[in-house]
Amino acid sequence: MPDRTVRWTAARLLGAMRPVLAGVDAELAVWTARAGAIPDPELRRQALASLRAKRFHCEGGSVFTAVAAPDRAGDVLRAIVALQTISDYLDNLSDRSPAGGEVDLRQMHVAFTDAVAPDWPAAAGAYYTHHPNGDDGGYLDALVACCREALGRLPAYPAVAEPARRLAGYYASLQSLKHLEPAVREGRLRAWAEGLPAPGLRWYEAAAACGSTLAIFALMAAASRGCGAEEAGAVAAAYFPWPCGLHILLDYLIDLAEDRAGGDFNFVACYPSLDEAGARLRAVQQGARAAVAGLEDGGFNRLVVAGLPAIYLVDRKVAAQGLGARTRSLMRAAGPAGWLFAAAMRMPGWRRSP
Repeated sequence: MPDRTVRWTAARLLGAMRPVLAGVDAELAVWTARAGAIPDPELRRQALASLRAKRFHCEGGSVFTAVAAPDRAGDVLRAIVALQTISDYLDNLSDRSPAGGEVDLRQMHVAFTDAVAPDWPAAAGAYYTHHPNGDDGGYLDALVACCREALGRLPAYPAVAEPARRLAGYYASLQSLKHLEPAVREGRLRAWAEGLPAPGLRWYEAAAACGSTLAIFALMAAASRGCGAEEAGAVAAAYFPWPCGLHILLDYLIDLAEDRAGGDFNFVACYPSLDEAGARLRAVQQGARAAVAGLEDGGFNRLVVAGLPAIYLVDRKVAAQGLGARTRSLMRAAGPAGWLFAAAMRMPGWRRSP
């Protein structure tokens, strides 16, 4: 069991992450080799592109291994990297590859929900049933199996399985609707999102929260420590929807120009103006800090929330779009820890994505 009396500081967390990032590199090297052997050229292209351009998602998610039980931290890391790689690959495939509509999107994303349900039968071999490209040489099946096997070794995974499946279901539904054709996607998304349990958030903020893997990763770490159902419920409620919403809204903020050029749906573009977007992001940030304040974690989860603006707002896309002035207040609100994380993100060896 990890020492729950540890008082986490930004410096302590950055120090703990050095060996973890090396572990992420090792895991991603395995999946890059597997992706490079995918027979179908389009699936291979999208798999390799997602691994190359989005590796920092795995790097950021791996922070939760810092509070995993030491003897199960390797399993938590393996599951985090596998699940995030599934997410990034399917996102690329849904965005950039010809698809067979909603039935195709939903079937592909069964892989995501299967990955967090090790005690349920998996639809191995059937994820591409409705997709025009289907020969990935077992790549997606292998990712799903890796995640399921790692989670099955966590001592308390049954205690977190229900909220993890629920959150994975939100994610799969979001991705299946967000990638529909432009004429129908916003209406379908809004009708679905208005039924989500996210009081205090606008429909597009609630929908954005469903795109985050943070809550699931936090549950994985809790399962490694031998948590009970009560703690699992508290962790899920603390992370969804506020920190999860902050996470994805920041991601979409820096991708505004890219999504506009590609014709992709962007949640931040739903705000009437960038000024209002900035004000709402500050409100979501405040809600995120409040949401995790009650967790017994030595301050770790507060550092996760403080680190979110640092991870995204150091991206060169912020300056390229002239968003610097609108995002400084988010960094100020993150406090000294946020600034330390931002400085680390600018140092060689921390953020390896292009």
